[in-house]
Amino acid sequence: MGTSQRAPAARPMEAREPAGTQAPGSAAPKPRHRKIGMPGPLRKHWVGPLNVHLSLLIILLLAATAVPLVWLSYDRGRHLALSAAAESMQLLTERTADRYRIVFDSVEPFVTMTAVSDAFATPPPGALERKQQTLLTALRDSDYIDGLFAGYPDGSFLHAVSLADSPAWRSVLNAPAEATFALRTIWREDAGRMVSTWRFLARTGRELSVSGPADARYDPRTRPWYQMASTVPGTVGIGPYVTATTRSPALTVARGHADDGRIVVGADIMLTAIASFLATEKVSPDSLAYVLDGFGKPIIHSDPAVMERLLAAPPDAAGAAFAIDDPVIDAARAAMAAGPREDLAHFRFEVDGKPYLGSATIMRVSPSLEGNTLLVAAPLSDFTAESYRLLRQGLLIAAAVLAIGIAATVLMANLITRSLSVLTRQAARLGDLDFAAASMPSSNIAEINSLASGLAVARDAISSFALYVPRELVRKIVANSALASETAVRQEISILFTDIRDFTTICEKTSPEEVVGLLSAYFDAINASVEANGGSIVQFLGDSVCAMWNAPIGDPDHAGHACRCALDIAATVERFNARQEALGQPAFVTRIGLHSGAAVVGNVGAASRLQYTAMGDTVNVASRLEGINKRFGTTILVSRAVVARCGDAFVFRPLGRTQAKGRSARLDIFELVGVRAEADGGTNAAVDRVGE
Repeated sequence: MGTSQRAPAARPMEAREPAGTQAPGSAAPKPRHRKIGMPGPLRKHWVGPLNVHLSLLIILLLAATAVPLVWLSYDRGRHLALSAAAESMQLLTERTADRYRIVFDSVEPFVTMTAVSDAFATPPPGALERKQQTLLTALRDSDYIDGLFAGYPDGSFLHAVSLADSPAWRSVLNAPAEATFALRTIWREDAGRMVSTWRFLARTGRELSVSGPADARYDPRTRPWYQMASTVPGTVGIGPYVTATTRSPALTVARGHADDGRIVVGADIMLTAIASFLATEKVSPDSLAYVLDGFGKPIIHSDPAVMERLLAAPPDAAGAAFAIDDPVIDAARAAMAAGPREDLAHFRFEVDGKPYLGSATIMRVSPSLEGNTLLVAAPLSDFTAESYRLLRQGLLIAAAVLAIGIAATVLMANLITRSLSVLTRQAARLGDLDFAAASMPSSNIAEINSLASGLAVARDAISSFALYVPRELVRKIVANSALASETAVRQEISILFTDIRDFTTICEKTSPEEVVGLLSAYFDAINASVEANGGSIVQFLGDSVCAMWNAPIGDPDHAGHACRCALDIAATVERFNARQEALGQPAFVTRIGLHSGAAVVGNVGAASRLQYTAMGDTVNVASRLEGINKRFGTTILVSRAVVARCGDAFVFRPLGRTQAKGRSARLDIFELVGVRAEADGGTNAAVDRVGE
């Protein structure tokens, strides 16, 4: 059935406030003066109350005791701070070494295992599936491996790289977006030609695409890792260096195969992961961390900017590749060279007259890192600041002892404010319409107990009120106190009406209890769509719904949000009706009317009973548009005002001008077909379907 909204005219009302009461004032008591009589005995020294004498005596005694104790505490705290700093430095170096070990322990076992696997004893493409499975498993299990490879004495090569966290590889290889791994295979054809292919694989190992074959330009036998690992027994480490393909910093771990030392398997470890760890693990704000090679040159620096300079330096410049402007490392290396090797756990040095504390640990986590040193250095002032804090703390403790009365007062205030804080949180929850039961604080102060009782009563009252008024509207009124006044204002809104076709017939054939249950589910679905699109349901009028945008909370795109809501309601009701028909229950075919314009919005009604609503011709037009759907066989009709405000965001089908019931002026009406981005491809079909 069609509905139109009628509401009493807004009546401005003056704000009424409860009459306040003013406590009666009392005259200030007149000062009482001691009368002066005959002169007394001559007083040669100062005389005061007993409590003043006792206070002065206690203050002197406490000061005589506290000052030496505070000084001793400061002096001892300084020594403890230096000892704790040395211990922290040592613990950090050990912890960093452990992290370093985690990185290499996740790589070296794979290299060792692959070096004894018979699948890698033959060059590709032999046993390619087994090789691929082994390489991809290792890449999935390690976050630090950039690539895994195997080189053969005939120039064959197998190389697997992870694309998941490597945009450089993905860009160089122009890999598909869904590819997780890339597998390069270089092998020798029967004619002796070396060819290369790149296969792009999903995370499961499924092949997505293949690039090649093409002439191979890469020969593993010319690479330093192959030449070293094929001649040196055991696992070897090469680097750091910048990879030729992705220009990324890496360290290679390689080893000769057990069956043929000329077959070399290895892995590339990205140094950026270790450098990032050192940059985040700081023992103090100004601390620095380094990894030095056997010659004392920095391989890794905790400062990202310095690390970039290290990587950018040309590798063929003797010594210049590691030249950095860092006076700390120069002074630390000099101190390490001057002192005994066993005293590197903690040592002191100076940089431009500023004392520093250092700690160094020889890396023994892997044979490939033999001779590398982990160095941590920090200004001594980063640690001695604690002793000054202890000094201030001691002075504060002494002051607290001297001001025990003030401390008692503060304690009492804390006890009072603790209960008030609980009440404040309860009030905030009440403002959020959270009516969950919570225990109110109990206090020895009667006023706080009275306030707690009053807040509990208010919570119960608002909870009951929210059962009869839309909760979202209550929340908005609480958030915007201006909405609680008894006035209505003129403003632009978008308003939407819905109605169920043949609802009277449905009620005639269905029991009242069943109708109420169906309507509740139907209204829940519509309310969800309205709230999701920023609107507020103003009224449920029988089987109809009246929703509004741009009030009570402003919405610059109110017409667009209302259109999206109308489309959402149509789709939601369609799904609702499909479930209804499947259950053998009546379908609620819904018509929607939407209009934008000026209306009077606010609280209207009697002095003791208000309703938040909108009134005016805009409301009536929206209601009439809903009813006109019956004439055109449409679902959503909007006015020209809505079309003008939405621009090209939606697809509208013009239906011409028509006469609305109760209006002298004719209306330009449009059917809302869909969102432009979604409807462009099927606009013609949608329009044809509406016109049937």
